Amino acid sequence: MIYKSQNDREFYSLIETIIHNEEFQKMKKISHHGITRYEHLLRVSFYSYKITKFLRLNYQEATRASLLHDFFLEETKNDNQVNALRRHPSYALSNASKYFELTDREQDIIKTHMFPVTFTPPKYLESWVVDFVDDVAGIYEKSYSIRKELSAATTFLMMIFLNYLRFK
Repeated sequence: MIYKSQNDREFYSLIETIIHNEEFQKMKKISHHGITRYEHLLRVSFYSYKITKFLRLNYQEATRASLLHDFFLEETKNDNQVNALRRHPSYALSNASKYFELTDREQDIIKTHMFPVTFTPPKYLESWVVDFVDDVAGIYEKSYSIRKELSAATTFLMMIFLNYLRFK
């Protein structure tokens, strides 16, 4: 888990009801940026919590909404990549609204986390923070996935090269 220190008990208390929700638990089975969507959501939520708390913004709502920003299952399976990017905030908002009571700020955070890919700009500073944290997390996770693949390929090529030298 990302949140391990005693200082992060407040973070856990903010997300506890969400992460124990049966439907939300399904995020653990969905691949996302080379990890699970559950792990991605926790990462975005944790860093959004830290940043919005530091900035003295509404960190409680930012934490909850950032945990729900990609709360969708199979809704995008028939969409092409561009449409999936544009539509998934609506799917996530629809699912989050089914299972949790959301404030206007939380709805805005979920709905606008893909700006400018989606055309509606965020209304709240918390929404801008989550949008930024999600972008950074996505880049980090994708690059980690690529580095992992490159590392495996490099190891494989090194083994071939060493075997070549051994038989020479």
